[in-house]
Amino acid sequence: MNIYVGNLAYNVTEEDLMSLFSGFGEVSEVKVIKDRPSGQSKGFGFVEMPNNSQADVAMKGLNGTRLKDQLIKLSQAKPPVKRQTRGSRY
Repeated sequence: MNIYVGNLAYNVTEEDLMSLFSGFGEVSEVKVIKDRPSGQSKGFGFVEMPNNSQADVAMKGLNGTRLKDQLIKLSQAKPPVKRQTRGSRY
């Protein structure tokens, strides 16, 4: 299951999220979304957990808890929406 992690403090790292979620089970991927030009966190990220039951327990256990003085918000991530590339309107 892919989990959306919102309201992250800007200094939260992928290692922080890995450490937090791995207490609930296997974590296959962690990504903190960053602004391309500045490299600054955008305040959200994603955690992929292959076991859905472990992911559910992690979401229930961590939603609304504090991570680096911010209350994090978790939800099941929605699949990405394909965006049309420039010049391919036809």
